[in-house]
Amino acid sequence: MPHHNRVPTLDIRRFDTDRDAFVAELGDAYRAFGFCCISGHGIAQEVIDDAYDSFKQFFALPESIKRAYNIPGAGGARGYTPFMVETARGAHHADLKEFWHIGREGSRAAYEAEMPENVWPKEVPSFKENGYKLYSALDALGVRVLAALALYLGLAETFFDSLVDNGNSILRAIHYPPIADTSVPNERAGAHEDINLITLLVGASAEGLEVLSGGEWIPVTPEQDAIVVNIGDMLQRLTNNFYPSTTHRVVNPAGELARVPRYSIPFFLHPNPDASVDPLPCCISPDNPSRYPESLTAHEYLLQRLRDIGLLS
Repeated sequence: MPHHNRVPTLDIRRFDTDRDAFVAELGDAYRAFGFCCISGHGIAQEVIDDAYDSFKQFFALPESIKRAYNIPGAGGARGYTPFMVETARGAHHADLKEFWHIGREGSRAAYEAEMPENVWPKEVPSFKENGYKLYSALDALGVRVLAALALYLGLAETFFDSLVDNGNSILRAIHYPPIADTSVPNERAGAHEDINLITLLVGASAEGLEVLSGGEWIPVTPEQDAIVVNIGDMLQRLTNNFYPSTTHRVVNPAGELARVPRYSIPFFLHPNPDASVDPLPCCISPDNPSRYPESLTAHEYLLQRLRDIGLLS
């Protein structure tokens, strides 16, 4: 397992040209950090830029208009979640952010109760097309990353495909507004772990993301067009902690940079709602017995965690 002081960047095109070596390096990176930066992903910069442009237009709207897209009692599953609503699990202060959630379109008939329809802001006509184009691109990339992670476990390359083909995955557009009072105890995003299988973070507009590794906070700033991909708690649970879900945060910038807004777009790749997130047999051994005796589906686990972070009561 590698011992670096920075999260590595790996070119996913090597999955097709140098598969064994790529899978070994990727798996080692996740075992060490729970994070890796992925380059060569093939998502056009225009697709990313167009999505950011549409999202910025929405967040610039008056508060009254944005709040019209907040859906009470839905746990932020779709539409708009206002500023300082989400709180990291175990934290005492709400995050300094507002966000919008886009979910899966189309193939959700079997999961209508768990996967509500999307809502779209009519004030930004390009929002739906640009947002869902990026959703689809990140969804496809996430499946490729999972294929490599499956191979590292000794499983079939397609092992995760049927677990995520109707997954309750979310594209989250985040706006961290300028911080007027830098003395506040709140952070842009308090220390937390993600709920889902893997998270793909594309094109964060400013520095601030940090990963806790070996007791130290390591800044993660992707090279050029690389996408940051990290393990979530569901994959940690499925692999009986073989792949670690690593604590991370978004810190407040110092000085004048605190008064500059920050935008980011994470894609939270989830399993199908009825998929089991119990530890896989290949990840259980006498040396590593099952750490999760309670049997849960992905949807049951999601509801538990949404209550933990204040999005559901």
